[in-house]
Amino acid sequence: MQNIPQDPMMLFSFVNMKLRDEYPSLDELCASMDIEREWLVDKLAAVGFEYSEENNKFW
Repeated sequence: MQNIPQDPMMLFSFVNMKLRDEYPSLDELCASMDIEREWLVDKLAAVGFEYSEENNKFW
């Protein structure tokens, strides 16, 4: 896993920026950055965010 923010709010911002600017899907982001999708979704869900595939972002 690349160096990514561990703070959930910083992680939320970081991931949404990457999804907006570089990756057309969460699966591609996770594969490229060597992040377990389940870990990422669970970490952000723990603070109230969920992934919208339709919008390609967490909210």
